[in-house]
Amino acid sequence: MIGNIAIFNKISKEEAKKILERFPYIKTICIKKGPIKGKLRKPEIAVVVSRVRKKKTETIHREHNILYKLDVKKVMFSKGNINERHRIARIARKEETVLDMFAGIGYFTLPLAKKVKAVYAVELNKEAYNYLIENIKLNKLKNVKAFLGDCKEVVPKLKTRFDRIVMGLLPSSLPYFKTALKVSKNKTALHVSLLVRKKSIKEEIKRVMANLKKEAMKENFDVKLLRAVKVKSYSPAFFHFVLDIEIKKLKPKTS
Repeated sequence: MIGNIAIFNKISKEEAKKILERFPYIKTICIKKGPIKGKLRKPEIAVVVSRVRKKKTETIHREHNILYKLDVKKVMFSKGNINERHRIARIARKEETVLDMFAGIGYFTLPLAKKVKAVYAVELNKEAYNYLIENIKLNKLKNVKAFLGDCKEVVPKLKTRFDRIVMGLLPSSLPYFKTALKVSKNKTALHVSLLVRKKSIKEEIKRVMANLKKEAMKENFDVKLLRAVKVKSYSPAFFHFVLDIEIKKLKPKTS
């Protein structure tokens, strides 16, 4: 269930009609036709039956007193990330300025904005960005600045450095690590999303951190792994992990 829309992996039209008759609070029943695809992270959703004629797939989903308006056919919403969204908001401090590099409709931005000083949210998908703007207003938030565009282009132009950076992109946000470094400062906290093979978790995380350390050193930073958080099972072979990383500014070498 997302809002008043039910999404199934498999269901017949006859079964769906019976569910609508039995549960009046369900507006639309959809079927998931495939995985989220592409750089814009678009879902593959089809309507099976609906009790309305217009905006069959648009809804408002409530989660931890936060309202998320979205169209399930146009933008993604992962209920499996609920604990992670609110974990990051819990550990953030009220004086922080936070960057959400892949904001979507506000999955991390909205709970963070209720806790911290300011959130800068960047989103590439125009559909998701439009809902992000609506959700900022819907939740009456005054401390969010939203930007439409690719992180690699938008982030280097931001005239600030951040205390915390959320990198919630799958299958991996690692290609954007250098971009995050450009707006990091001493002891910036990074939350890096990636997929890790279930058979070799420790080895893969160790390898990732070694590579990040090399990249960070080039920009006069060091990295420290604070914790590796298993978010959910992504597929039979992979877990979705988030690496909490602290970025430390290296002292300049003296001759």
